[in-house]
Amino acid sequence: MLLVLLLGAAIWFGGGWMGAPREARGMFLGLLYVVVLGIQVVFPEMHPLRVATGGSAALWLMLGGFAVLFFAYRWLLIGLRKRAGQTDNEPETRPGKFTETELNRYARHIVLREVGGAGQKALKDAKVLVIGAGGLGAPVLQYLAAAGVGTIGVIDDDDVENANLQRQIIHTDADIGTPKVFSAQVHMQAQNPFVIVRPYHRRLTADIANELVAEYDLVLDGTDNFDTRYLVNAACVAARKPLISGALSQWEGQMSVFDPANDAPCYQCIFDQAPAPHLAPSCAEAGVIGPLPGVIGSMMAVEAIKLITDAGTPARGQMLIYDALYGENRSIRIARRADCPTCGSS
Repeated sequence: MLLVLLLGAAIWFGGGWMGAPREARGMFLGLLYVVVLGIQVVFPEMHPLRVATGGSAALWLMLGGFAVLFFAYRWLLIGLRKRAGQTDNEPETRPGKFTETELNRYARHIVLREVGGAGQKALKDAKVLVIGAGGLGAPVLQYLAAAGVGTIGVIDDDDVENANLQRQIIHTDADIGTPKVFSAQVHMQAQNPFVIVRPYHRRLTADIANELVAEYDLVLDGTDNFDTRYLVNAACVAARKPLISGALSQWEGQMSVFDPANDAPCYQCIFDQAPAPHLAPSCAEAGVIGPLPGVIGSMMAVEAIKLITDAGTPARGQMLIYDALYGENRSIRIARRADCPTCGSS
């Protein structure tokens, strides 16, 4: 047996000294093991060659089993370390300097005078939270990821359904039954692997809203219920974070930037209380034309990019309304209310 071990050491260390790759040396060691095991099985018990190589097949089978367990454990450990290393390195590799691929990808932004390199760097360093991964959330998430927003959080407790696919184009037929946040994450990172996506598969509730909003620079609300809209608005006002909110109904959509910290109204300044249910039916009840969420969601994404890069004039104090049926656009001036229960001076 000592002879076999010496021969194995010669193959491994001698081959390494001669520059043989690890794979080749491992293959020769495996071949040596097979030959020795064959000798133990084929030759009679007291044969000199069998005695010289250990004298027992059981011994070599045990040794081979231990080797298999060792390399399986090592392979698993390397895989886990690799995954952990990728996770740990994300905040260091992504928000830092641009790679050549990123510079080429964002070239159309960088050549814009209002964005430039500084604006693209601001996008890379930004943290944006999107409430909802449905009709409005779909285009918002796609365009923020494509634009290179460094960290994008998305919270939604729904799963992808067949009826969503008429307008929620971030999801596909294969995603039916998958939580929307995980479906969105897969497609966003397939579009742009240089962004970090944080999925929260749960409903936004009062016990987490303030803490979650405080982690981000900007919030976009694409939800379809008033309870969540008021909750998001209150959390944004408390954290002094701008809120971009959109809404849809049949052929019409609206969007505004609510930002009391910059003397713009908050959501409750304009919508003091939720309307009666029959006055604001859901998309499931009233219907919605498929491309409309794309129009309003894209407008929301543009406003987010403007706020992050400090480009142009954000839609603070304006309610932008788009009527797809008649091809009309309107802008209504809106103002803060001193008696607003959320952001008013009282």
